Amino acid sequence: MADYYEIALKKHEEWKGKISVELKAPLENKEDLSIAYTPGVAQPCIEISKNKDEAYKYTWKGNIVAVVSDGTAVLGLGDIGPEAALPVMEGKAALFKRFAGVNAIPIVLDTKDPKEIIETIKRIAPTFGGINLEDISAPRCVEIERTLIEELDIPVFHDDQHGTAIVVTSGIMNALKLVGKKAENCTAVISGTGAAGSSVIKMMKNLGIANIYAFNKEGLLSKSEMENYNFVEKEVAEITNNENERLTMAEAMMRADIFIGVSAPKVITKEMVSTMKKDAIIFAMANPEPEITYEDAVAGGARVVGTGRSDFPNQVNNVLAFPGLFRGALDVRASKITEEMKLAAAEGIASLISDEELSEEYVIPNAFDPRVAEVVAKAVAEKAKEQGLARI
Repeated sequence: MADYYEIALKKHEEWKGKISVELKAPLENKEDLSIAYTPGVAQPCIEISKNKDEAYKYTWKGNIVAVVSDGTAVLGLGDIGPEAALPVMEGKAALFKRFAGVNAIPIVLDTKDPKEIIETIKRIAPTFGGINLEDISAPRCVEIERTLIEELDIPVFHDDQHGTAIVVTSGIMNALKLVGKKAENCTAVISGTGAAGSSVIKMMKNLGIANIYAFNKEGLLSKSEMENYNFVEKEVAEITNNENERLTMAEAMMRADIFIGVSAPKVITKEMVSTMKKDAIIFAMANPEPEITYEDAVAGGARVVGTGRSDFPNQVNNVLAFPGLFRGALDVRASKITEEMKLAAAEGIASLISDEELSEEYVIPNAFDPRVAEVVAKAVAEKAKEQGLARI
């Protein structure tokens, strides 16, 4: 098996960056220079000064996203600092370009202060058509994203929260169709109530799941324990555990049709899976080691199993969501990305698998399916127009 760590290290040294800036304007002679730069450039400047939205017409603003991180929650590596986060941000920018033709610039910030991060992004926002927040630790990431959504007039999206939730939701939609269950008749157990977990829970609620049991490291969230929670967990507790019960994970699993994990390895066992409702659905996405292995989940009787890994079926990969989502938002100059737009993105992803193709090992499209970004972009753009958030 290839040693991807060693190969990647050599390749990154060779590449010295995975992205570059290329010229679109010819610069071969004085006439070219006079058009692309001075004196000709003054005219688009004047037009933009009259109406700042003309920047979308005369500059790259309509197709450029900032990929911003403070390096506090990088992959599975944790708080490794802004410089060490840069290879990931470059990679994210490369994915934007490859899958949706969106230009993206990696920006790493040498501060962990949410107020400073917010202020810095607000200051640089005029350059960009959208902001993709990345690898910022919870719950700070939620505060940062919400504030920027309120204070900026361009889309702001924290992919670690919502990208995972969108792809999981698309998989759950198709899995429920496959097993013949309706969301409103199902119970879900969700392990992990941080950034990604809270977004997954909200999307499951919007999908119509009847009851959700949400677990953090200390156990099941309940309304009677609110004083022990941060503001994100308080919001989760308000919409989960309908009867305010006290259950262990094993007890909750006995009631569950669905298990979704965005937490830590080995949280559930094969025996727990065997007690779930018939035709159980499991998405275990802790990386690189999931809450339960694919093999154990299947052996325990789960009918549909997904993970975050590429070496098993039904990979939950954020690249299915964020490139097309930003493509659609940019195409109509949407001012924000809403819960309804996220659900539309999930529906778009799910729609790519026909009833004839749908199977236990194929409820989520392949990351390299060329149809994904276009379908997601169209769904998001239409929803933005429907909600009155599109400016063209």
